[in-house]
Amino acid sequence: MTPASAKALAVYQNAAVTTASPMRLVVMLYERLVRDMRTAETALGGGDAVTANDQLKHAQEIILELRASLDTTRWEAGEHLARLYDFLHDELVSANTSKDPGRVASCRALVEPQLDAWQTATAATATAATAPAL
Repeated sequence: MTPASAKALAVYQNAAVTTASPMRLVVMLYERLVRDMRTAETALGGGDAVTANDQLKHAQEIILELRASLDTTRWEAGEHLARLYDFLHDELVSANTSKDPGRVASCRALVEPQLDAWQTATAATATAATAPAL
């Protein structure tokens, strides 16, 4: 990638984040979380501990951000989701220290349905917002 195209991509990504709705931001975080875990799994399977470490640390940061932004008082399942985030963070730390791709895969298996749910909810909200009034 050329410096000019890298700069253009950074400008585009920044615009996408700063103009996204709160729901879309959550989807973007989950998408990156899944991508980080997939990359870490592959890296661990191939013996690339440096890449795995970088990806797992980034995944942990995303989980901490999701956890910090969660208002557990606004809905009944909030505490359950908070516990899931805490569990995922601890598991990814352990997976990183033990270099265990299976633990990463197990975490990803818990996160992917959450991503699907957020994507569905975001799409439904967008559809409802653009539907003509009856």
